[in-house]
Amino acid sequence: MVHRDFIVAIDTREQKPYQFDKYEVKTLKTGDYSIVGLEDRIAIERKSKADAFGSLGAGMKRFERELIRLSELDYSAIVIESDLANFLKPPAFTRMSPKAAINTLVSWSVKYNIHVFFASDRIHANALVWRILEKYWKHKKSREDKLGE
Repeated sequence: MVHRDFIVAIDTREQKPYQFDKYEVKTLKTGDYSIVGLEDRIAIERKSKADAFGSLGAGMKRFERELIRLSELDYSAIVIESDLANFLKPPAFTRMSPKAAINTLVSWSVKYNIHVFFASDRIHANALVWRILEKYWKHKKSREDKLGE
């Protein structure tokens, strides 16, 4: 049974929020997206390719504080609005090599236990964020149902 009765929480600081049928805009402690009532359990951080490179370079110290907060949750992820092949072509403003960027993302995913996903574009990233939240909700409800038996 698929549970679709959750509401997506969108952080008030999100500059270009994704679209969802049911959502609330609220201040999240960490991340850009979560589930209303489960903000302390799951969060997803959205990054454009340019923002990801900025967070991997000049904004690294600030972003690592975000990663520490994300690591304290049951489930956290970074969704990057770029496929891997396009991500390997860095934006003009950065001096960071694509190899260093990927190595940092892999290192962070291991160090902080945060899933990193590449989605080919904004539309697919929006769908991926929805699917992650839906699956988390479904599995959480399934566990609760089993415990309640």
